[in-house]
Amino acid sequence: QVQLEESGGGLVQAGDSLRLSCTASGGTFSGYVPAMGWFRQAPGTEREFVAAINWSGSNTYYADTVKGRFTISRDNAKNTVYLRMTSLKPDDTAVYYCAAGAITRSPTNYPFWGQGTQVTVSS
Repeated sequence: QVQLEESGGGLVQAGDSLRLSCTASGGTFSGYVPAMGWFRQAPGTEREFVAAINWSGSNTYYADTVKGRFTISRDNAKNTVYLRMTSLKPDDTAVYYCAAGAITRSPTNYPFWGQGTQVTVSS
């Protein structure tokens, strides 16, 4: 069973940067390299799409709210996907989840999920 584990979250001030990592372990994705996505969920809200990247890293997609500030990338040799977050705002405060599946903005198309990492941005 494939497991995803996020790291890199923390408490930062507005304007700071963070890099989240998500590493896959424990098996393979049945012989294919899946698209990877980052989602986030703040208290009392639904899980929302942040960014996604295709299997090779050649195509990336972003939510309008993070476009120009966040960058998704991946290193397939390390089974790791990254989310570089800059110019952080208090509204970016949430639990960030990585997911593996079909490249889409809908969380329902990602069958594999990590446990999440908390990002808190103070004003």
